[in-house]
Amino acid sequence: MLNFILKLFFDKFYIVDMKYFVIFLCCLPISLAGQHFEAGFLVGGSNYLGELAANSSQIYLKETNIAAGAFAKYNVNELVALRLGFNYATISGADRNSGNTAIIDRNLNFQSDIYEIGLIGEFNILGYQPYNYTSTFSPYLFGGIAFFQFNPQGDLNGQLFDLQPLGTEGQNLTAFPERTPYKLNQFAIPFGLGFKYTLTETLNLGVELGARKVFTDYLDDVSLTYPGNDAFAAEGASLETIQLSNQGASSLGNNVAGVARGDNNVNDWYFILGVTLSYNFLDNGLIGGRKRSRGGKTGCPTF
Repeated sequence: MLNFILKLFFDKFYIVDMKYFVIFLCCLPISLAGQHFEAGFLVGGSNYLGELAANSSQIYLKETNIAAGAFAKYNVNELVALRLGFNYATISGADRNSGNTAIIDRNLNFQSDIYEIGLIGEFNILGYQPYNYTSTFSPYLFGGIAFFQFNPQGDLNGQLFDLQPLGTEGQNLTAFPERTPYKLNQFAIPFGLGFKYTLTETLNLGVELGARKVFTDYLDDVSLTYPGNDAFAAEGASLETIQLSNQGASSLGNNVAGVARGDNNVNDWYFILGVTLSYNFLDNGLIGGRKRSRGGKTGCPTF
């Protein structure tokens, strides 16, 4: 009986059903055909917003530093892509850049390398398909989650000191048990916008501006109030710690307990602006699609 049913199916319906099955496959939405991998790199600049950037009032463009990165991306369809990327950036700031005399006299400075790995989602506003002649340019929005490492250093008389271990705001003093050392490994929320353009069917050129919302106010080692020289002296803090807490001309007298050193009401930010160049992998049958869309015949097969 089973043999009879199978024979009837193949004899009577196989040819017709397979014809329509092929038509169905060929006419699937192009979003399925648009799936592909790509990999590339980013080169650009980085900056930050915090207490040592014009006292958190604005980004100081002259403190822009180099940034670079690499990424791998899976394009789900014309609208959506998922990206895993690694970025290196440097941020820096100094009181000498401020227009406020009192801040300039404090004379603090910092610099920090940032190592970031992030998982990002992209949304192509116009749709983007490098194999399609009509969809080779699009602005896009992106957002995701990142994990980064930083380490603020301060320059004192031409020598760099790691600031976090020193506890410049009293993090290592028993007089301030609530001030625990801040963590140098943190999470961030990257988001921003960009533009991408297909140079060829395998090469993409883009530009991207991204902000990083972080959950610390210590990218620059400045946040709370001065612990005071007496608290430092009572527990044998080094002279370098006291001076890096306040590098003013009279720093030993300026470090007064309770006086504001920073503003912990707003966390710091860092930013990366870069040019991207990437390569499309995995020929899924659409290579040459731009040429075909201009001159060749396309469409579903006829029977």
